[in-house]
Amino acid sequence: MGQFSKVVLILVDGMRPDSLVACGNPFVTELLAHSAYTLKGTTVMPSVTLPCHFSLFHSVAPQRHGILTNIYVPQVRPVRGLFEALHGAGKSSAMFYDWEELRDLSRPDNITYACFASGHQFGYEKANPIIVANLLHYFKTYGQPDFTFLYLGWTDEAGHDFGWMTPEYLRAVSGSLDSVRQVVETLGDDTLVILTADHGGHERSHGTEMPEDMTIPVFLYNRTFAGHELPSASILDLAPTAADVLGVPADREWEGKSLL
Repeated sequence: MGQFSKVVLILVDGMRPDSLVACGNPFVTELLAHSAYTLKGTTVMPSVTLPCHFSLFHSVAPQRHGILTNIYVPQVRPVRGLFEALHGAGKSSAMFYDWEELRDLSRPDNITYACFASGHQFGYEKANPIIVANLLHYFKTYGQPDFTFLYLGWTDEAGHDFGWMTPEYLRAVSGSLDSVRQVVETLGDDTLVILTADHGGHERSHGTEMPEDMTIPVFLYNRTFAGHELPSASILDLAPTAADVLGVPADREWEGKSLL
């Protein structure tokens, strides 16, 4: 994909597609106008944070990678993930996150830089902007890596504390979109932004096969795009898409497909 030389993948934990319009954040209009997108993307079962992330980065279902809860277990028959594929192709990568369990998404020595601020200790409403500030400082000081992953956890915390689609949850969605906009506004036209969620939620929980839990938004954003809907998208498609953009072959075991 010669148009882009960089990818920034931003995941807003537990962000339901219907929350985007409901939260009233004006940045949603920009996303819809300049993205290839779907508000009917699908995640995997169990629709739980760590299994969904491992499926995103390894492009296989949880039953294949073996992480079925939010407790990491080593893969019995390891699948090479996106970070490993990028490192093997000589690409740089960075990861900024505020949920510590994500530290196992990559095997050692495959990420150029990683930054963690504890959402559990700061509270995610405070941890999100800390992580974003660190990302922006890193980009300004050291340059933008080929691939960057940014994880924002406030929305999931609000869903569990107050319930999905409550005023408190929608405030967290809007605040998280402000963080996304803050990052996007610093990026050049050579960067593809992938914005998504790991799962949705209902009442004060998630993890079921209910549409509210299984449906996720997927945006492939660049200010030069004319907005249009994708016919379909799965969380399994995001690693192949990022690899495709950066000119890196997909691993032979990956089950998703590039969306571009």
